[in-house]
Amino acid sequence: MADTTDTKSSNQMWGGRFASGPDAIMEEINASIGFDKKLFAQDIRGSIAHATMLAHQGIISAEDKDKIVHGLNTILSEIESGNFEFSRRLEDIHMNIEARLATLIGPAAGRLHTARSRNDQVALDFRLWVKEELEKTEKMLTGLIAAFLDRADEHAESVMPGFTHLQTAQPVTFGHHCMAYVEMFGRDRSRVRHAIEHLDESPIGAAALAGTGYPIDRHMTAKALGFREPTRNSIDTVSDRDFAIEFLSIAAITGMHLSRLAEEIVIWSTPQFGFVRLSDAFSTGSSIMPQKKNPDAAELVRAKTGRINGSLVALLTIMKGLPLAYSKDMQEDKEQVFDAAESLELAIAAMTGMVRDMTVNTARMKAAAGSGFSTATDLADWLVREAGLPFRDAHHVTGRAVALAESKGCDLAELPLADLQAIHASITDKVYDVLTVEASVASRKSFGGTAPSEVRRQIAFWRARN
Repeated sequence: MADTTDTKSSNQMWGGRFASGPDAIMEEINASIGFDKKLFAQDIRGSIAHATMLAHQGIISAEDKDKIVHGLNTILSEIESGNFEFSRRLEDIHMNIEARLATLIGPAAGRLHTARSRNDQVALDFRLWVKEELEKTEKMLTGLIAAFLDRADEHAESVMPGFTHLQTAQPVTFGHHCMAYVEMFGRDRSRVRHAIEHLDESPIGAAALAGTGYPIDRHMTAKALGFREPTRNSIDTVSDRDFAIEFLSIAAITGMHLSRLAEEIVIWSTPQFGFVRLSDAFSTGSSIMPQKKNPDAAELVRAKTGRINGSLVALLTIMKGLPLAYSKDMQEDKEQVFDAAESLELAIAAMTGMVRDMTVNTARMKAAAGSGFSTATDLADWLVREAGLPFRDAHHVTGRAVALAESKGCDLAELPLADLQAIHASITDKVYDVLTVEASVASRKSFGGTAPSEVRRQIAFWRARN
């Protein structure tokens, strides 16, 4: 479409209030078409539903409705094929589409905006976009959970060190560790589903802030647009961006989980740990050190989380001081959400790829699992169970055994029985049955524990609900 719009024509939407158009600075700060053109499909979809309702209610003629719908579908094709020229002087996606519609169908285009405002129109477009993005996020999280379930199944018995304070704590299985992320991302997906339920109300028909005197049917448009029902307060409707903030909150929490995983992959892939290895598909080399293989994909996922957090804080700050109802400040909401959505999509896709791609060094993990006296708690539990000691006494006895093993430069399982009996006479040679990492892991059969049988039970639970 050739852009023949002049300042005078772009000023028509203001009515007679302003004698001259905005100057260059006002145009620069006021225009949003550079980013809100992303909402073109939602804007057209909403306008078709609105026009159909207006005709159904006898507010516009069926003939005008047909012209409007045909014209909007033509514009949709033009935008999708790249043949639509957006004009900054028309400010936003709504006015760009409306101006093109007027060129295509003439005066009938002017009837489309009956009983609505750009305030409820943008609220509708943005809500539709966020809803679709949440649905996409839900599918991507389901894919990430599936990737972890496959790795957990594969490594339900693969022993590794469990950490607290990044210090060796107790042996666990790699499958159990994977299932920890299944729980995390499962909560994220649950939050996504709740957010979809929260925003599943149609704002169109709230008009500028007070509703409209036309006999519109908001339930009809809500149903046509796939919403559960219309919103119930016109003032709140046009001033609400909770749905966008909730999306960013979910994105920030999910991003935090992704970042924690990314940090572990970075650590695990170091030569000092050597627990996993990423293929060349998710790594880069060094321009000067030929031996280097850097986990750049994981590092970038970590960084994306910072961008997402920034978007959340930005929108919270934009909204925190606004009186009801609509203020132009709210135009600054979309770029934050668009950027965060792009970052989150990329981060989930990259992490799903890395989880499926990485090679797990089970031998290295098993060797590390026995370091740092990781079965000390098993010795204390044995003393409680077999020798009848109170746990605090057993803890003290175990601490003495650890100190002795450390002084001798050996593991607990390598201490001679005589040395252990010198610490406490009730210790027998049966204690060695619990001092291996395999025995330690197998004994943790409490619900949600690391025993392979329990890990497989949780895998089955999640496969049934994924």
